[in-house]
Amino acid sequence: MTKFKSSSVKESITNAVHGLKLAVSSQRNFVIELIVSVIVIIAALLLRFSFTDFLIVIVFISLVLICELFNSVVEFVLDAVYKNNYSKLVEMAKDISAGIVLLIVCISFVSGVLLYGRYFIKFIMKFLS
Repeated sequence: MTKFKSSSVKESITNAVHGLKLAVSSQRNFVIELIVSVIVIIAALLLRFSFTDFLIVIVFISLVLICELFNSVVEFVLDAVYKNNYSKLVEMAKDISAGIVLLIVCISFVSGVLLYGRYFIKFIMKFLS
């Protein structure tokens, strides 16, 4: 067993929770995305989303957060391997990794506008009548 391998399920969970705490404490974008996620979930609950629509929202939120975590991992690993020295390949890898996050955020935003738009229209029509 290596010094980096967990010896139990409890230790694995502890390490995973520690990793999430590290992300929250060191990754500003991850925190912003968590805050936006909470707002989006509250709005979906207030607008009484259907189960399916709520599930779609949860899937998109998960994709954004997972991509952000992977982006952070890529950046940390490349910085560690290249000892924070500039490399064109490192820059390209980091930019592509960040691009993945941007892409899923844009897709999630457009999907959210389409999903929430329908509920907002229903809400406004109900309010006006």
